[in-house]
Formats: sequence, C-alpha cells, structure tokens
Amino acid sequence: MPITQELLNQTDALAREAGAAIMEIYGRDFSIEQKEDKSPLTEADAAAHHIIVNGLARLPLQAPVLSEEDTAGFAGTDAEGRYWLVDPLDGTKEFIKRNGEFTVNIALIEHGRPVLGVVYAPALDVGYMAAEGLGAFRYEGDEAPVAIAVAEHKSDQPWRVVGSRSHAGGELPALLEKLGEHELVAMGSSLKLCLVAEGKADVYPRLGPTSLWDTGAAQCVVEQAGGRVLQLNGEPLSYANTKEVLNPYFLVLGNNEVNWPELFG
Repeated sequence: MPITQELLNQTDALAREAGAAIMEIYGRDFSIEQKEDKSPLTEADAAAHHIIVNGLARLPLQAPVLSEEDTAGFAGTDAEGRYWLVDPLDGTKEFIKRNGEFTVNIALIEHGRPVLGVVYAPALDVGYMAAEGLGAFRYEGDEAPVAIAVAEHKSDQPWRVVGSRSHAGGELPALLEKLGEHELVAMGSSLKLCLVAEGKADVYPRLGPTSLWDTGAAQCVVEQAGGRVLQLNGEPLSYANTKEVLNPYFLVLGNNEVNWPELFG
C-alpha cells in the first residue's frame, strides 16, 4: 500500500489524540514509577500507548507495532518488512520537570528505513510530519502545515549545535572544541532533531544512549527536509535490527560539507 497524505494526516491525528490524553494528566498530580532500566514511567506513558496502539489498528495500513511500552508484544516485521515504531511519550523526564519539551513519536518503518514520521509536542501544540514522496512539514495549533527544509551553514557563521536537555554526554565538549566557534542550544526529546529539520540548528551530535523509538519519527522528518541522520561511520541510522533496540551514537546534519565522521578519528 502506498503512503498517502491521508495516511499521514490520520497518523498525525492519532498523535494529537494521544497528546490530549497526556495533557490531561500533565495538568494534575500523577504517579511516577521506575522501569527496570531505572528510567521513569508515568501514567501518561501508558495512556498514550493504549490510544496509539488502538488507533493504529484502525488505520488502512496494517503492520505490527513496536512501542516502548510493549516491546514484548512485538513479533517482528510483516511480510513487506514494515512495522510501526512508537514512543508514546518521548522525554518523560521533561514531562516530570513540566518544561513542555516532550513529544509523541509515531513512525512507519519499511526495510529498516523510516518512510513516514509524526512528532507532536502537546504542551507546545507544535507538530512535525513527513513521508517519502510528500515532504516535511511543521504546524502550530490549527494552522495549516508549512513545508520545512534544513538550513545551509555559512562558513563565516558559528555552528548552531543542539544538545540534550537531560543527557548531555561526556564526549560532546571534545567534539565542540574540534568544531570551533559554535552556539549550543539545549532541548529535550525528539524536538532536537526537528530543530535541524526546520533550519533552526545545523547539527545535533548524539553521543549518548537512545533507543529506536526515540529517533525513528524525527529521522523521517529530517531526511524529508533534506538532512541526514548518520552513525559515526557515515552510514544512515538503521531500524532493521529490532532485537537491538539501542541506537549507536549518531549525528543529525543539515546542509553542510563537513566530513563529520572524521572529527571522531
């Protein structure tokens, strides 16, 4: 089944529905638990998960679902190498801090590549949506989505570098020193990738742990906006091996000619 604008809109509507449930919980006291890996889990994560899984089951494109909140329920890709990749609440630490920088992430993966992606930040009421053949878009509230594209870095300007709000990583300062003049912008969740996609940042080096569901949807937005998401060996970040949910370190790049992997030599 081809990816259509209608499917992209339906997926975005589902992310917004999950976002509304998250915001209902965000506006009151909520419970916080701890997963086996010591990461936090709130009732908002569970509520959004159920809304998204049930909604995906109603979409015309049917595929298995790999969600952060139910990895055991994922049996593998379908016969066409497809699956839905979901983070019901990306940036749970930002949610707990109540800084608004958390998102709902839904991606469609095909043969290891994100071919459709929706990122919605419910507290900001800002969304990003993209699909192969359709492009990448950003919207605020009920405004019509506007096409976005990565920016070209000018050699006489400082690099605009996105860093993690809650997971800075010890290797970033060494990279920034090699890079030269730069401005560092802190941001939470998958919004970091989206800043590069819409041209508000030049690069996002991720030198710390992430999982497949943290990046899949936003990677689609970046790539359809003309950017790249590369492992440190120069290969695109892949979603083919679902038995290994942790991503390698990676770089999110706008339009620039720097040979980034060489900086790690």
